[in-house]
Amino acid sequence: MEQYLTTKELADLLRLKERKVYDLAAAGEVPCTRATGKLLFPRDAVSVWLEQNTVHGAFAPVTPRLNVVLGSHDPLLEWALRESGSGLATFFDSSRDGLERFAAREGVATGLHLFDAQSGSWNVAPVAETVSQEAVVLVEWAWRERGLIVGAGNPLKIHTLADLKGHRVVPRQPAAGSQLLLEQHLIAHGFMDDITFTTPALSEADAALAVQEGKADAAFGLGSLAAQFRLTFLPVTEERFDLLIDRRSYFEPPLQSLFAFTRTDAFKHKAAELAGYNVSGIGTVRFNGG
Repeated sequence: MEQYLTTKELADLLRLKERKVYDLAAAGEVPCTRATGKLLFPRDAVSVWLEQNTVHGAFAPVTPRLNVVLGSHDPLLEWALRESGSGLATFFDSSRDGLERFAAREGVATGLHLFDAQSGSWNVAPVAETVSQEAVVLVEWAWRERGLIVGAGNPLKIHTLADLKGHRVVPRQPAAGSQLLLEQHLIAHGFMDDITFTTPALSEADAALAVQEGKADAAFGLGSLAAQFRLTFLPVTEERFDLLIDRRSYFEPPLQSLFAFTRTDAFKHKAAELAGYNVSGIGTVRFNGG
């Protein structure tokens, strides 16, 4: 059944009201089928229908997108991409890097966790500024706990961001969402210049490993990574990790395989195992472009 879309799913992805989708189905203008009185839309047939009815619209890409997931690294996402058999490659560097590469059509989706202080929202503002005219959809993946990762047992007695003064903190690369968020917090509290940063870590795992190996006293990381490396975690905030997806690519087998897998017990069990994850809103549409 994962090969079929519901009326609501099709309406969300096409930026239409559900009533309009019903009208299209009643007029025979969109491929659909009925099962026990419920409208269902075959994914493959809908994809063909969109292509056949496109002249110069948003569904006509200038160049084909690569089957790559870009952006920020998320442990659950990386695991799901592999276990779902999606066949999608990954290039996880940072939220900002992923957004730029996605705009350049270097991938079908990108992971983001960028906080906009002005609007107080996650990811929507930078997406709207960058690709609002493209046929894209921003969907929620997970809420994650982010905070201070310190040595097991917290031997340096670090409890708040203020306690980082005089200690070595492993940063992430400048375009990483976690680094941008940390700097926002430090600047807001007025002690950005009091922190000693070490060599940047290029992934969430590398940041936690630096603390475990004694190369840094703290990292601003995920609770799930602290648990994995058996380090102490001090929560600071919750962040929303979203996937920005090319709307047409959503209908293709690779991404359909991924999202079908998120409805399995195996995925639910894995999400429950990871500390600090909430996937109850997975798939919620947060922004539609085009």
